[in-house]
Amino acid sequence: MRSTDILDELRRGLVVSCQAYPGEAMRDPRTMAQVAQAAVVGGAAGIRVQGLDDIRAVAAMSVPVIGLWKDGDSDVFITPTLDHAKAVADAGADVVAIDGTRRPRPDGRSLAETIAALREHTNALIMADCGSLDDALAAEAAGADILGTTLAGYTSERPKTEGPDVELIAELAARCATPVMAEGRIHSPAQAAQAAAAGAFAVCVGTAITHPTTITSWFVSALTEGN
Repeated sequence: MRSTDILDELRRGLVVSCQAYPGEAMRDPRTMAQVAQAAVVGGAAGIRVQGLDDIRAVAAMSVPVIGLWKDGDSDVFITPTLDHAKAVADAGADVVAIDGTRRPRPDGRSLAETIAALREHTNALIMADCGSLDDALAAEAAGADILGTTLAGYTSERPKTEGPDVELIAELAARCATPVMAEGRIHSPAQAAQAAAAGAFAVCVGTAITHPTTITSWFVSALTEGN
């Protein structure tokens, strides 16, 4: 799949993030692949998955696969090094999602150095998971193909909003020529539409679609409030 084809497929679409945390009942690549397939049947334009086994399990899907590898206990843990990024690409991801912040990376490489070296290794697109406008501008200058708002509110640069950081989405869409994928705390169709209206190229939703533990807790909290 050519890079232009991938962007065309994702344009104005919904990307569904299919991830389960370690120790959870759904933490199995086969289960995540089934969840991903169900999302595609529902109309998902792309799938985002974490871990090499999960990427391999969905690599043959009919929609673009955004892959990442969460590893380590440092602040930078989303595909934190070049070796992680290469492994994600080799596992079959059409798009490699990496930490796109300006924070120090575990292997000592800068974001620009990581992206340049990854370009030599693979034809996969590169998504930079950013936390601020300055992150996004730096990631764009480094050559990222997609800018995500994934880390907005999870670094020291911006407060954590209740829902999606619509202000940041709009700011990135206005200031950056690179496509912006809205991601993070999008918990309803209305919020997804709001993110798109703010200028997002595509919208990524995870928890509200694919994490039943959290969804169940929302309903339980609503039923128990005031009792």
